[in-house]
Amino acid sequence: MVPLRAAFFDRPTERVARDLLGRIIETGTGATRCRARIVETEAYLGEHDLACHAAVGRTARTEVLYGRPGLAYVYLIYGMYWCANAVTRREGLPSAVLIRAAEPVEGVDLMWKRRRAARRLVDLTSGPGRLCQALGITGPEHHGKSWNQPGLRILEGRPAARGSIVVTPRIGISEAADWPMRFFVRDNPFVSAQAETRKFLRTR
Repeated sequence: MVPLRAAFFDRPTERVARDLLGRIIETGTGATRCRARIVETEAYLGEHDLACHAAVGRTARTEVLYGRPGLAYVYLIYGMYWCANAVTRREGLPSAVLIRAAEPVEGVDLMWKRRRAARRLVDLTSGPGRLCQALGITGPEHHGKSWNQPGLRILEGRPAARGSIVVTPRIGISEAADWPMRFFVRDNPFVSAQAETRKFLRTR
């Protein structure tokens, strides 16, 4: 369970998004430690990618995207849900991987306490907002921090087998919606938007 180094993130965003599958997110320490295996990601490629926050340029909100690889870019959606990303490529090239879903590994009881609305195990972490809530990831505490520090780490884990990885267009966006930048582990129940995913796979 060795943490991923900054060099892992200092690569093309699509490669990082694919290679994050199977890695372990770890938050908290001691009695508050939670771990979950990443099963779904999306790549956001920079200023030319209209679905990426960097499309608006360098602002106070997007400053972290321009930072060094391996930083956490955590933002709020719908005014209530946090989403966690890992900044990629070298400093000055804004891009990141959104961690969309993960499979609980450790600290599940604490995840249930944080996710009061969950009714099934898959409801804990099957989506970027759910995942952050279950793992206790928030903007005030984690935005701009390194993914390699006590309480917020991505560990090596076991990379997903190449044959198990499915690539589809990103979901839940209106710009550049046809770009094949969503990566997930085939048949994993914790992958988000299961109905939409099954529909897409039937048309392939």
